[in-house]
Amino acid sequence: MTTAVIVAVRGALEADIASALSAHPDVVVARRCADLVEAVAAASAGVGGVVVLSDQPRLDRSVIRSLSRRGVGVVGVPTEPDAAATLLALGVATVVPFGAKPGEVVDAVLDTINERVPVPEVDASEDREAVAGAIVAVWGPTGAPGRTTLAVNLAAEVAGLSGGAILVDLDTYGGAVAQALGLLDEAPGVAAVARAALQGGSVEDVIERHALEVRLGLRVLTGISRASRWAELPVAALEPMWAALRATTPVTVVDCGFGIEANAGVTVGPGRDDATRSALAAASVILVVGSAEPLGVQRLVQALTDLGEVEGVGDQVRIVVVNRVRASVAGAKPGEAVADVLARYASVSEAWMVPEDQKACDAATLAGQTLMERAPHSPARRAIEAIAGHVWGVVSGIPSEVTVRGKG
Repeated sequence: MTTAVIVAVRGALEADIASALSAHPDVVVARRCADLVEAVAAASAGVGGVVVLSDQPRLDRSVIRSLSRRGVGVVGVPTEPDAAATLLALGVATVVPFGAKPGEVVDAVLDTINERVPVPEVDASEDREAVAGAIVAVWGPTGAPGRTTLAVNLAAEVAGLSGGAILVDLDTYGGAVAQALGLLDEAPGVAAVARAALQGGSVEDVIERHALEVRLGLRVLTGISRASRWAELPVAALEPMWAALRATTPVTVVDCGFGIEANAGVTVGPGRDDATRSALAAASVILVVGSAEPLGVQRLVQALTDLGEVEGVGDQVRIVVVNRVRASVAGAKPGEAVADVLARYASVSEAWMVPEDQKACDAATLAGQTLMERAPHSPARRAIEAIAGHVWGVVSGIPSEVTVRGKG
């Protein structure tokens, strides 16, 4: 019986170790990871039973403990003379000596496979409480800055890092997640969950039944089919939905509408923007999205001020994303120009830039796919991949090593 192994070793030794492992009949290299975040995500998703791990800048005892709780064996490979002691101190049970040959690493992996203990059964409710999922709200001002494009592709990227994600279309002005992913408009989604919540039904069961799997690890709760149905999403129904989503999936990405006015459109009773306000208040991370042209940046600056006035929005992590960054509207160094404006007028010290990439985005939309699937090497996909790494680092406590951000 073969055992799947995840390799996350820094430096030139990585290729030799992977080759040696692949050559053994009892081992298959399931994933060769670029950093710690990817390795932990792969192990959490059940990709491999053993992780071959070198010393890493973000490695700590909580990571090793998390892997051990999942029944994943860890073999430490030091890349510096004193790193072996560090790995042992962090709780890695099997550490090969510094300078060990690839064959010695293979032997250590085989020993770990033989010594691995099955994960003990745990009460499902206790486990869910211990690993409550995060809610990430994608919001931005009016003017179509690209909220849905970012939400769809962010969810796909985070799903790969976290082992699973649900994308919720909560735009009460014109949700387009279903269209972006080639799903049927008639597919029941968030409205069905809201009805179950209002009727006192099992919200988690309804989510499991109606969350459509669009790719491995990524499921979608489609939005209301017509904007006039916004009243079907009252806050009283959404609050149980947030709790159920936290218990159902590691990360929930919510595509929000632009409006955040209290009682928008009505003088008495629930308002059209209540759904967005509820998502923002429930989120642990809020991505504020704007577009790079002058009017878009002006709206983004105002939106950052307006966001602080939403009830329930306080100490959530806020990540500013500027979409469709291009020289034609912001000069020769558009990223720097936009970042300078945000720093001056909105006190934004860090903003993530997504370059204009209309060709790739159009191709993905036409095919009903994500950028990861349709244009994996496109500039926009690479930028969103970096943002997803940062978001997953924030919600998991394991910061990504990808740092392409700010004024780039």
